[in-house]
Amino acid sequence: MIVAVAFDHRGVHLRDAVLQTLLAGEHEVVDLGTDTDAVRIDYPDKALELGTAIIGGDAERGVLVCGSGVGAAVAACKIAGIRASVCHDTYSAHQGVEHDDMNVLCLGSDIVGPSLANELVEAFLGAAFNGGERYVERLKKVEAMERQMKNG
Repeated sequence: MIVAVAFDHRGVHLRDAVLQTLLAGEHEVVDLGTDTDAVRIDYPDKALELGTAIIGGDAERGVLVCGSGVGAAVAACKIAGIRASVCHDTYSAHQGVEHDDMNVLCLGSDIVGPSLANELVEAFLGAAFNGGERYVERLKKVEAMERQMKNG
């Protein structure tokens, strides 16, 4: 799978763990940075880069990391077609894909450590959308909301 990754200046503390997990799983990585906490990098900028990569077809899914994961998820969900969520437990990481077709996993580097981050990324990438009728109908409602809000 092609996976885009992006980190703000606080999220960079999980960078090595996330990249290690992706490479161990033989995923192709689209690395959108950053690799240092020396310069402030705002999570909305990283969310836009990552979302653009997914919407543009350069990646199938994404992992976006900030300090809490919350800001990253809020920003990413502003992009039509991006379904992002903070997941700090493995059930949510796989169930979000299976039921909600989540395409961006958001993590908080101040909340989870490297070991749990590895488990979360594996659960997220190991899951597939269920495709059941009720899940598809819900996604159609989300897409209708996106179109309605875009058009005022």
